[in-house]
Amino acid sequence: MNTAIKTDILVIGSGLGGLAAAWNAAKRGCQVTLITRATEPQDSNTYRAQGGIIYRGHGESPEQLVADILSAGAGLSSPEAATLLSIEGPRLVKEILIDELHVPFDPSPENPSELDLTSEAGHSIPRIIHFKDKTGFSIEKAFFERVQAHPNVKVIANATAVDLLTASHHSVEPTDVYRPLTCVGAYVLDQTTGKIFSILAKETILATGGLGSVFLHTTNPTGARGDGIAMAYRAGARCINMQYVQFHPTALLAPDGCFLISETVRGEGGRVVDRQGKEFMQKFHPAGSLAPRDVAARAIYQTMIESGEPCVYLDITHKPAEQLRERFPGIYAVCMERGIDLTREPIPVVPAAHYSCGGIATDDWGRTTVDRLRAVGEVACTGLHGANRLASTSLLECLVWGTRAGEQSAKRIHGGNGFYFPQISDWRYEHEAADPALISQDWLTIQHTMWNYVGLIRSEKRLNRAMRVLRELDLEIARFYEKCEISDSIIGLRNGILTALLILDAADQARESRGCHYRID
Repeated sequence: MNTAIKTDILVIGSGLGGLAAAWNAAKRGCQVTLITRATEPQDSNTYRAQGGIIYRGHGESPEQLVADILSAGAGLSSPEAATLLSIEGPRLVKEILIDELHVPFDPSPENPSELDLTSEAGHSIPRIIHFKDKTGFSIEKAFFERVQAHPNVKVIANATAVDLLTASHHSVEPTDVYRPLTCVGAYVLDQTTGKIFSILAKETILATGGLGSVFLHTTNPTGARGDGIAMAYRAGARCINMQYVQFHPTALLAPDGCFLISETVRGEGGRVVDRQGKEFMQKFHPAGSLAPRDVAARAIYQTMIESGEPCVYLDITHKPAEQLRERFPGIYAVCMERGIDLTREPIPVVPAAHYSCGGIATDDWGRTTVDRLRAVGEVACTGLHGANRLASTSLLECLVWGTRAGEQSAKRIHGGNGFYFPQISDWRYEHEAADPALISQDWLTIQHTMWNYVGLIRSEKRLNRAMRVLRELDLEIARFYEKCEISDSIIGLRNGILTALLILDAADQARESRGCHYRID
């Protein structure tokens, strides 16, 4: 029989959501196994986050942040989720990130005893704290080191979750102990050996991040393939709001993919201009260059189409050069590598897929519709973001819901609910070598189809074309998966096509333009 690792809590993903869940559960005495498909476990969307994390503005009440979240969400954000974030978020930032982990957020230039507060698009006041333009890096580094050192946490790198284990699908001896949908862990691929093993868990927490890689242009790492959404959907979990994919308006397009130019550059005074240096955002939104992301991204896309230009520009050259090098060292360095001095010339930018506002439906404690399965961070849909995410809410959402999921999982385990671990079926290996050319071409088909037909601007004709292309490809990939040796790339391709189809199906059913979802028909 399959030799399995047994643990109290399995956390899949090593970004802020996964780390917060693992940390809180471990502190409460639970044994936690955290797996990550990356060679370097810190490689995540959190690690790449530049701008900052919401804290609190001077004299601000929680109601002010709630109002900004609801406004950005185009009327679809959950007031309850927004209120929870606004009350719990600043407290957890203070208690965990500042006091416990000592994340080195930048001090205020005027008063070094206070933290520097900046603003971003959609925010009514400055309330965002940061570490230069590497906020996610500083949080991830401090958090990961603490989690890895905790005696109750085992971190397994180079490990790709293949599928969630459910009693009804994978147990050798089905039992009526379970409700129809109960998660008991996951099949996991050891990338170094090619072997697949089981991890059995009393609680499983998905923190796998986003899905940007199903689009041609994205600010996400290549691993953001929708893995968690696809696995949860196959296990029977409810997924919602999948049509709401946020495109970041300003990404530097480079040969090795898009590089995010943080929202903070606009927040600090950067202006979006055309090739002639003329601002054009004012005709699309009263806030001009600080318009919400969905409006700004479509405005830039439309301007590019009308002008025939391959990009627009982000100009912040009116700010002192030394100030820019100090405030945006990471962005400055990357731009210089590509021959662009942002202190002297505007940055050429394009929109790129950035964040999924939808995902696996969860409650205030991260619970999904599958028993013993929780989801936190971008893979989840708490209702917080509605149809469009407010800038810098993503890290805070990971911290709040990750902490709550870890807490509630630990409480349930200590409650002694008689968790039963079934005998799990052995993995059936296939030995036909996968053709890398087929994998590469299939990915290109997914990404081009999604970008051209299910991207910033959608229509019935475009969506119908995408449906024909992707459904046929889905059948081909299913046959491919059944016959070939399992690898991380094949797992990603299988998850990518399912995630793309979930987005496409939701976009086809949603007839009303709202937030990130915009139909011209």
